[in-house]
This record gives sequence, C-alpha cells and structure tokens, in this order.
Amino acid sequence: MVHIGAVRKNEPAGITITNLSKDYETSRGIVQAMAPLSFSVKAGEFICVVGASGCGKSTLLRLVAGFEKPTTGSISVDETEVNGPSPERGVVFQDYGLFPWLTVWENIAWGPRQAHLNRELINERCDKYIKAVGLERFAKRYPNELSGGMQQRVSIARVLANEPSVMLMDEPFGALDALTRSGMQTELFHLHKEIETTVLFITHSIEEAVVLADRVVVMTGGAAKGVPGHIRDVVPIDLPEDRDVTGEHFNELERRITELVNMQDE
Repeated sequence: MVHIGAVRKNEPAGITITNLSKDYETSRGIVQAMAPLSFSVKAGEFICVVGASGCGKSTLLRLVAGFEKPTTGSISVDETEVNGPSPERGVVFQDYGLFPWLTVWENIAWGPRQAHLNRELINERCDKYIKAVGLERFAKRYPNELSGGMQQRVSIARVLANEPSVMLMDEPFGALDALTRSGMQTELFHLHKEIETTVLFITHSIEEAVVLADRVVVMTGGAAKGVPGHIRDVVPIDLPEDRDVTGEHFNELERRITELVNMQDE
C-alpha cells in the first residue's frame, strides 16, 4: 500500500450515541434486541465492537448507518442527528457488494459520479484510492476476475472515494482465508493512519479487534439469551503501531476481552 497524500477534503467526525435501544416486533410479541446504551467515538478513532452472535453488534452498526430507526435514544455525527443513510457514513459489508458489470475503476467511481462531481475530481479520487489499496494494475478488471481479498480492497476503495467522515465496517474480512485476512488487517491499519477517518468496525474475532482498534467495545447478551444486547465494557488498546500478536501484552488484552465476552449475564 502506498501513501495517498494530504489531499483529503472531509474531516473525520465524532459519533455520540445516547440511550440507544432497538425493539423488534415478532410473532411472539415485542423483543428488545438492544438495551439502552451510550458511548462516544472520537473523531479519527478506530473502534472495534466484539461479542457473540446475536448480541446486537450489527444492529448497532445499522442504526449508526441510518438503515434502521432506533426505538429510543439518538445518534449524532459531529452534533448532527442521524435520520437516514448518508455518504458521509460509508459502509463496507462482508459480501463486497460490487457491481459485477462494472470494472474496478468504474466501481470506485460510482459514488463520486452519483454525487455529480466533475470529471477531474472523479479521476483524482479514483486514482488516489485505487493506489491506496494497491490495485492500479487491475483497474480494468471485473469483480469476477479478482480474488476475495482484492474484491474487498475494491469495496473499501469505493467507500473511501466518497471521502466519508465515518467508515462503518460489518465483518468485512469474515469471508477471507486466514492469510489474506491478516494481510488486509495490516493494510487497513496503515490506511487508517494515513486518512484518519473515524472507523466503527464489527468483528467476531477478538484477535482482529486487538490488532486494529484504539478501543474495543465488548457487547454481550442478546434476545436468544433472554437478555437485551448491551455493552459490558470498553477496553483501551494501549499497544504500539507495530503490534505483535505473539507479544505478552497483546495476549493479556486478548484474554481480558475473551473473559468479558464469555462472562455470564446476571
């Protein structure tokens, strides 16, 4: 991955979540999927959210993205309340979501074109972010000609081309093999240091969270357990940029978060 230069237009944004909850109506009545929770993300911070399946991680991300409405509470991005989706909050999913009939370059250009940017700016952004993810040689390829890891790079570049203030990432590396996943984690870590966009990253992998995050939000509970999803703790990751997954402190943090995830709800 190469340096992309200091040409970013939008500043990273902070996120404030206040008394946020979500209920769903089912055949058995109303189910509280997520209990009221509050926390904040500083502008430029990389936050990972971990927890077992069903604890509300993806629900939280969908609410921040504006895809769903909260039952109670509010979400604000730089003091502006979230009332629906916005290109200022770019979303990267596990399934890539690329347009198969468009080339790599055309996929990355799609967002800026929808924003009616001029051709020069579209070209500038596409060139910048295709270089950022190291796919210049594949600009004219189609998604079905790429590996899974390369497709996910295109997905990330496509979101970055909108220059969002916040990136929301829902298990983006979950479908990749272990070696590709490790490489993508390293690339994302360094890319974040370059562009400083605020990141909210959902993952099942505790090791991945410790590799990437400034802080890890640990969620637990869930409707299947009869306890609404909620935040158990927020763990600061006080590690250097060059993180060693075999290091003693890395493993201490990993063990601590594992214990929090597995702790029984009273």
